[in-house]
Amino acid sequence: MPCRRELMASLPVDGGSGSRQRLPGRLLRRGSWRPKMPTPRLLVLFGSQTGTAQDVAERLGREAQRRRLGCRVQALDSYAVNFWRFIFRKNLPSTSLCQMDFAVVGLGDSAYTKFNFVAKKLHRRLLQLGGSALMPMCLGDDQHELGPDATIDPWLGDLWEKVLRLYPVPLDLPVIPPGVPLPSKFTLQFIQEAPNPGSKESCLASPESLGPPSESQPFLAPMVTNQRVTGPSHFQDVRLIEFDITDSGLSFAPGDVVLIQPSNSAAHIQQFCQVLGLDPKQYFILQPREPDVPCPPELPQPCSVWHLVSQYLDIASVPRRSFFELLACLSLHELEREKLLELSSAQGQEDLCEYCSRPRRTILEVLCDFPHTAGAIPPDYLLDLIPQIRPRAFSIASSLLVHPRRLQILVAVVQYQTRLREPRRGLCSSWLASLDPEKGPVQVPLWVRPGGLAFPETPDTPVIMVGPGTGVAPFRAAIQERVAQGQTGNFLFFGCRWQDQDFYWAAEWQELEKRGCLTLVTAFSREQGQKVYVQHRLRERGPLVWELLDHHGAYFYLAGNAKYMPADVTEALMSIFQEEGGLSHPNAATYLARLQRTLRFQTETWA
Repeated sequence: MPCRRELMASLPVDGGSGSRQRLPGRLLRRGSWRPKMPTPRLLVLFGSQTGTAQDVAERLGREAQRRRLGCRVQALDSYAVNFWRFIFRKNLPSTSLCQMDFAVVGLGDSAYTKFNFVAKKLHRRLLQLGGSALMPMCLGDDQHELGPDATIDPWLGDLWEKVLRLYPVPLDLPVIPPGVPLPSKFTLQFIQEAPNPGSKESCLASPESLGPPSESQPFLAPMVTNQRVTGPSHFQDVRLIEFDITDSGLSFAPGDVVLIQPSNSAAHIQQFCQVLGLDPKQYFILQPREPDVPCPPELPQPCSVWHLVSQYLDIASVPRRSFFELLACLSLHELEREKLLELSSAQGQEDLCEYCSRPRRTILEVLCDFPHTAGAIPPDYLLDLIPQIRPRAFSIASSLLVHPRRLQILVAVVQYQTRLREPRRGLCSSWLASLDPEKGPVQVPLWVRPGGLAFPETPDTPVIMVGPGTGVAPFRAAIQERVAQGQTGNFLFFGCRWQDQDFYWAAEWQELEKRGCLTLVTAFSREQGQKVYVQHRLRERGPLVWELLDHHGAYFYLAGNAKYMPADVTEALMSIFQEEGGLSHPNAATYLARLQRTLRFQTETWA
C-alpha cells in the first residue's frame, strides 16, 4: 500500500451476491479544462453483475470531476486480481490500510436474508486492516419505492462535504455546473468505405483461441432444438433449448451456469437509428479520449452502427437516473430539456419512478418521447448514455457426462403487462424464443462459469433437491450425472401449477423412479381447492427429510424464485428440525446454520 494517504470509495456487487465481473473502465478527465489534478486522487472500486453498482461508481466519478478531484473508477478484480480473496488473506498485517480513508456503498434488496452482506463484510475487513472510515456505510435498497437513490443521494452529499473539507480544491478551480456535459469517453470517427466484405464483425472463440470460451471470446453455439414444454393453454411460454457444443472447449459440472449474450430485435434497431438519425450501414472507428482507456473488446474495429446497436447498446433496458442527467445536458430543446432536468433531479425522483421505473419504460421508448433531444444526440456520447447489453445466466439443465456434445437450458420467456400499451418483454428470453433452427442455421454466443451449487463427490451421500418451476433445471443436470455414476440417493421435490401443463421432464422423472434411481415428490398447486406448494410436501415428508439429513449426512439444495419460496422452505425445515428432531427453536436455528456453513444447505435463487 502506498505510504501517502489515499482515498477510496468501494462499491460491492449488486444485490450483495458476492460474484463479480471484469468491467474495466476509468472516467475521463475534462476535455477542454484539464487543470492539474490535486492529490490525493479518489479511487472508486466496484463489483457489478446487473450494472447498478457500476452506474453508481461512474456517478461518483462524474461528481468528482465536477469538483475538480482526480478520480479513477475500476472494477474490483481489475484493480487487484481476485480482489475478494486478496483482501481476506489472513497474513495481511493489521496496518495494511493505515494510510487509507475509505467509504463503502452497498446495493442490495432487503427481500433477501443476506441483505448487503458483501458490503458489511467488506466494511468490517477494511477496518480490520487499519483503514479509516470517512462515513458510515450506505446501504441502498431496491425495495425502497425510489430505489437505492433514496439512500445514496443524501449520503453522497455528506461524502463530498467531508472529502472537500479534508482535501480542499484550489479556489481558482470552480465547480463545473451540472448542466455542462463532461467530455465523452470515446469518439466515433465515421469512415466512408466499408471494411473488406470477408471480415467479420465479431469477437468469437475459434479452435485456435487460447483457453475456453469467455465473455471476451464467446463460443457461437449452433442451436439444435427450441421446443415449448408448457401446454398451449398455459399462461407462460417455457422453452427447452439445446445447443451443439462440439469442439467448443466448454467444460461444466452440475450446478454451473451458461451465460448467453443476447441481441436487440431488428425492429428496435431500425426504430432507434431512425429516431437518432443514424445510418445503420455506416462504419466507424472507436477511439478513447484518454490513452489509458481501452476500447470495449466486444466491439470490432471498424464497427458498423448496426453492430453497435444490435450487439452492444441496451436500448431495451429501463434507463437509470444517470441517463436522464446526461440526456438533459445534451438536449437543445427547451421544453424537453426542462422535463429531463426535472426527472433527473433529486426532487423529481417520484415523477421518474412513475414515468419510468413502475411501468418499465425502456430507453428506446424514452428517446421516442423526447424526439428533438434524441435527434440531436452526438454519436460520441452513445456509449456514455446507453449501458452495455449484459449477458444473461441460465442454469445448465444437462450433464456433460451423459451428453458430451450438448448443452441444454430451460428458459421461461418473460412477458408481462404494465400500464403501457406494449407488453414488457425480457430481452434475452424473447430473443431466444424467436430463434428457429428448423428454418435455418442459428448460432448463439455463449460461455460457462461456475454456479452457486456444488454437489457432493462421495458416492453414497444422498441429496435432497427442492426445485419448483424452472428451478428444477440444475437438478436435472445433477440427477443425470449422479444416475450415470450409479448414485441412487436422489430425492426431488418438484412443484408447478398443473400436472398436464408445466410438469417439466415428467416422463424422464417417472422412468428414473421405476428404475429406483429417484424419489420424486410433486406439488401441483392448482389441482385442488387449497393451493399446495413444495414446502407443504416437505412438511408431509418430515420424518424422511430429518432421517436423511441427520442420520445419512444428506445435502439439501434449493433453487427457484427468490420472492417467497426460499423463506417458506426454510420455515418448513425449521419445523421439521423441531418436530422430528426434538430441537428447540434456537437449536434448530443453530442446526440450520451449521448445514449452511458446511455447504450441506445450498441455495440458488433469482428475482
